[in-house]
Amino acid sequence: MALDIGSKLWVVESLGESRRISLLGGKLILQQTRNPGAAFGVATGSTIVFSVVAVGVIAVIVRTSRKLRSLPWALVLGLLLGGATGNLIDRLLRSPGPLRGHVVDWINFGPDRFPLFNAADSAIVTGGVVAVYLAMRGLEIDGSRHHAAHSTDPAQQDDAQPDPADLEPSAGDGGSGDRA
Repeated sequence: MALDIGSKLWVVESLGESRRISLLGGKLILQQTRNPGAAFGVATGSTIVFSVVAVGVIAVIVRTSRKLRSLPWALVLGLLLGGATGNLIDRLLRSPGPLRGHVVDWINFGPDRFPLFNAADSAIVTGGVVAVYLAMRGLEIDGSRHHAAHSTDPAQQDDAQPDPADLEPSAGDGGSGDRA
């Protein structure tokens, strides 16, 4: 969150609305733009909705953090919390007004390559990708792992065979050889 807020303050102060800094032979351009939509310029005009969603996401992350016993999940939730909070601060404090403020985007890899974004967007996307990876690996927020028997990945399943005694019917279930 500090990186996002600090970078946005620098961009607004140093770049203004018209200055562009070209880096890496023009492959990376730093320029300020104001985004009324979601990450990467999606759904412009839904600023109030995204503000309310951000507040909900922040509340869920804070509540979920009580169960947190996993360093990888702590990093994921930190990225998501920092990103959501960084963009929410823009929506609360920037024009045109509270809950409708436009987010400052400033990283440009070229409009035909990728939409403009900011550090908060990067944190949200990175946190989301790592969350999917951790979930696929079966790592829970409390540090436990899914039981291997529930995995659909054959490489993660136990090779243990069932005990033959568990397969034989017991005397009380009609399995004493009396078959009709």
